[in-house]
Amino acid sequence: MQFLSLNHTVNFMKLRLATMVLSTVLILGSLVSLGMNSLNWGLDFTGGTLIEVGYEESADLEKIRAELAGADFEDAVVQNFGSSQDVLIRIAPREGVKASAIGDQVLAALREDGETVDMRRIEFVGPQVGDELTEQGGLAMLVALLCILVYVAMRFEWRFALGSVAALIHDVILTLGLFSVLQIEFDLTVLAAVLAVIGYSLNDTIVVCDRIRENFRKIRKGEPVEIVNISLSQTLNRTIITSLTTVLVLIALFYKGGALIHGFATALLFGIAVGTYSSIYIASSVALALGISKEDLMPVEVEKEGADMDPLP
Repeated sequence: MQFLSLNHTVNFMKLRLATMVLSTVLILGSLVSLGMNSLNWGLDFTGGTLIEVGYEESADLEKIRAELAGADFEDAVVQNFGSSQDVLIRIAPREGVKASAIGDQVLAALREDGETVDMRRIEFVGPQVGDELTEQGGLAMLVALLCILVYVAMRFEWRFALGSVAALIHDVILTLGLFSVLQIEFDLTVLAAVLAVIGYSLNDTIVVCDRIRENFRKIRKGEPVEIVNISLSQTLNRTIITSLTTVLVLIALFYKGGALIHGFATALLFGIAVGTYSSIYIASSVALALGISKEDLMPVEVEKEGADMDPLP
């Protein structure tokens, strides 16, 4: 199925200044939110005790918070988990107190008024493990971006490399900004989704860069902007089909996958949207702004040995 004829060229780069301004505003907004609100770190990163309980009827979160505060758990984070009857409680680490003891105390506080409360699960992560995961997770993203920069610079051209990395940084910051603004819990599954977004966005960007390089060598007459527009138009069918099929799967996961992977599906859904956008506008616009030209992408001619020697008489 063809969404766009290959003979029809869309003038994507007509909007490149507007999209760069939009992206700059969104990045600044994300950074401000990250600086002010930070991320809603999950138990994997903060350490502490996570308790899931179930009620027979809809749970009153304010009442639960008051009951926990009365049992010296003022710092407890209480939220619904999947349904109004299921409640997730997170409690910061307490030195010298076992997770099982904390679970018993929480359950006793919730059952004090005679209400039926079922313990679904209890998990404990030490603060040292949480700090290590935070450090290693950030390192994983930095190493991934550095490797991508080196690969694209060797495979294509340094202007494309900077454009690709700029697009990836753009995608990561906006995804983190979304989680900061909405205060969605950021755990290991979400970190895995962010790394998957980096891979997805890179794959899309590589396809676009490869077609731009090919058309720079093939089309003898044409301005860089015109060649970029032709290349983006030629890859648009593939981009739409790939993104659409992936989004359909993620929508199913988002609505039917349960609360445990809700953050994972959210990060990927948003990441694919901004990844597709950045492949079209950020990577290409940065390469154009850096002055990419036909001469930069032409293959280097290798002189044959002895070609410069005078012919025999």
